[in-house]
Amino acid sequence: MSQAANPAADGKIKIAIDPLTRVEGHLKIEVEVKDGKVVDAKCSGGMFRGFEQILRGRDPRDSSQIVQRICGVCPTAHCTASVMAQDDAFGVKVTTNGRITRNLIFGANYLQSHILHFYHLAALDYVKGPDVSPFVPRYANADLLTDRIKDPAKAEATNTYGLNQYLKALEVRRICHEMVAMFGGRMPHVQGMVVGGTTQIPTAEKVAEYAARFKEVQKFVVEEYLPLVYTLGSVYTDLFETGIGWKNVIAFGVFPEDDDYKSFLLKPGVYLDGKDEEFDPKLIKEYVGHSFFDYSAPGGLHYSSGETNPNPDKPGAYSFVKAPRYKDKPCEVGPLARMWVTNPELSPVGQKLLKELYGIEAKNFRDLGDKAFSIMGRHVARVEETWLTAVAVEKWLKEVQPGAETYVKAEIPDASEGTGFTEAPRGALLHYLKIKDKKIDNYQVVSATLWNANPRDDMGQRGPIEEALIGVPVPDIKNPVNVGRLVRAYDP
Repeated sequence: MSQAANPAADGKIKIAIDPLTRVEGHLKIEVEVKDGKVVDAKCSGGMFRGFEQILRGRDPRDSSQIVQRICGVCPTAHCTASVMAQDDAFGVKVTTNGRITRNLIFGANYLQSHILHFYHLAALDYVKGPDVSPFVPRYANADLLTDRIKDPAKAEATNTYGLNQYLKALEVRRICHEMVAMFGGRMPHVQGMVVGGTTQIPTAEKVAEYAARFKEVQKFVVEEYLPLVYTLGSVYTDLFETGIGWKNVIAFGVFPEDDDYKSFLLKPGVYLDGKDEEFDPKLIKEYVGHSFFDYSAPGGLHYSSGETNPNPDKPGAYSFVKAPRYKDKPCEVGPLARMWVTNPELSPVGQKLLKELYGIEAKNFRDLGDKAFSIMGRHVARVEETWLTAVAVEKWLKEVQPGAETYVKAEIPDASEGTGFTEAPRGALLHYLKIKDKKIDNYQVVSATLWNANPRDDMGQRGPIEEALIGVPVPDIKNPVNVGRLVRAYDP
C-alpha cells in the first residue's frame, strides 16, 4: 500500500510503501520525492526472526535443519552455509563426490530461485496480466509493456509472450524442486546435506532422472528467460540508467570446483571504490546504530563476536536489519556483485541480443560498464548467471560418480568454531558457529538481505538499496512504480 503525504515547506513529498509486495519477507520503503525524483530513502525490515537465540544450547548438527526456516525461498542456501560452518568447526573434508552432489542440489535451487524472482516477483512490474489475482491490484499508472510499446499489435504480442512464460515458469520451478529433492531428500527443506557431505549416494538411475529434468529447465532458460529479459531491456532503456547505488560489491564465492575450496564457479572478491580487492573476512563488521538491536559496547562487531540483543523501542532505530559493512563501507551483494567480481563470458544469446537490440558489442559481463549498475542491469546479471549455472550443472552431471561415497563421518568437538561462506541466489551469506561443551554457544547469520536492505549505519551511511533509490524517477507520486522496480531488482 502506498501513502503520499502533502508536500513539506521545502517541496519534498514523503511516500511510504508498506508493505512492499512481491518480495520474500516484511519490508517497508519510505522515500522523499522532490521535483519528480527520490532525494532520500529508508528501508525497514519489520520482523525479528531470532534464530541466533533459538540455536543456543542445541546440538551443532541441528543448525542446518533449523536455519532453513529463516527464509521461505532460500532454505537450501542457509543449509549450505550451515553445513559448511559445521565442516569447518568439526574439521572434516568432504569427498569429491560429496562436493559435486552438494553443487547439484544447490545448483538446481539456484535455477529455481532465479526463475521465481524474475517471473513471479519482478515480471509484473513490466508485463500486464488479466484483471484477476495475482495480477491485481496494480498501480493505475503502472507503465507496463502495453503502455510503452506504441504499436498495439506489437504491444499485445510482446506482452502475451511474457505472460505465457509467467505461467510456464511455474511448471519449470516444480521441475527444479524435483531435481533438488532427488539428492536433497525433499523440498523446500532439504535433509540430504549434512556435516561431512550428503546422505544420498547418487545412483546411475538418479543421475539420469536428474539430467532428463534438467534438459527441460536448460531449454527454458536459453530459449525463453534470456530472450525475454533482453527484450524488456530494449523497451525500458531508461532503466539501464536508473538505480546506480554505491557501486561497491562483495561476493563470498559459491559452487566450489576443487576439494580444497580454492576455486569457485563464481569466485570471492570485492570491488570497492572502483578497485578490485581480495576478500578478507576479517574486514566485516555489523553496525546497529539505526537497527532495533543493542550492543554491549558502541561501534561495530565482527560476526565472530556478534551479538543479537533485540530492542524494539530503541530511539532512532527503524529496522530489524543490522548494517553489515566491509572496511566500514556499504556493499551490494547478489547476481550483479558475483558477475562483476567473476566477469564471465556472456551467453551466446546475450551477446547476440545486445548487438541486435542495443548495438552493444559485449563479450564479458564488465563490458556492460555502468549499465550493469541499474535496475535492468541487475536483471541481466541474474539471467546471465542462471545460464552460467545451467552450464555448470551440465558439467557436474558428467563429473559425479554413481556409487562413490559422498559422506565422511565427523565427531562433535568439545569446543571449536567455524564459518560457512557461500552465496544465496540473492547474495553473500555467512553462518558462524561457536561450539562449547559440544553445544552451540553462539551462532550468527549475516544474510544477503542484511547486506542489501540494511538501514543507515553508525556513520550515517545509507544501505545499498537506500542509496540506489536516490535519483529514481517518480513522475507520479500516487504511482511510485520505479521505487518498487528498484527494490525488487535486488530480490530482498
